[in-house]
Amino acid sequence: MPKVSEAHLLARRRQILDAAAVCFARDGFHRTSMQDIVRECGISAGLVYRYFAGKDEMIAEIVREWHAHRAAALTSGDGTEAYLGLLREIGTSEAPDARLALQVWAESVRSDELRALARAGIEQAVRATGVESEALVRVFIAVYQGLLVQTAWDEELDHGAFVDAVAEIVRRVAQR
Repeated sequence: MPKVSEAHLLARRRQILDAAAVCFARDGFHRTSMQDIVRECGISAGLVYRYFAGKDEMIAEIVREWHAHRAAALTSGDGTEAYLGLLREIGTSEAPDARLALQVWAESVRSDELRALARAGIEQAVRATGVESEALVRVFIAVYQGLLVQTAWDEELDHGAFVDAVAEIVRRVAQR
């Protein structure tokens, strides 16, 4: 059997995670079957199971990727601009699917693993910002989460106006 490259393995894993995310966002975690994911990604069930033991593992990996993306963004230069950049990203293909994010947060109430991942993501963001006030960082995390919630509910939401308003709040806080 020919060996496949690491790049090929990573691309296949990405294909499966992307298909799972589409299914989860569309139908929810509990209504999505492994067969739905197999159908969405167009590969055999055996191949999907070669990469992931099941849906829970896929969900956890999607969340880990979100946290890694946000942490990298927050530590790449000016913290304020990085944060505003993350807000601007919401509603684009770069951001977590808002419907999927809502499901993750809801499921974190039931799943110890997802709750631990959610808490770790917040703690990581608190550390990444370098801001002394953890409470202030948590307020801005709540703003991020709130924008995701509103994005899931309101397809006509003016993201630009929302981010401009947050930028004004940040500017005023910085002047104090």
